[in-house]
Amino acid sequence: MTKKPPKIVDARGDKDGDITHVKLEGRQNFMSVERAIPMADKKQIDGVHVVRAPDKKIHLRTNPDGRDRNNLDYMVGDI
Repeated sequence: MTKKPPKIVDARGDKDGDITHVKLEGRQNFMSVERAIPMADKKQIDGVHVVRAPDKKIHLRTNPDGRDRNNLDYMVGDI
């Protein structure tokens, strides 16, 4: 049986509202978004994808599921 990758359970942001760190379920420490982005690209984090939009910084986004509580901005407390 294949083990499902961990989900993001918490996030931290900077004064501008940008997500800077995320915490994965089962872990005690936060990791930088720069470290989490390659993991998300490799499907090592469940429920997120990497956004590479022109004229924007590369960032993580939760997959849409109709719930707000698992959005990264919600976890930081911005919404």
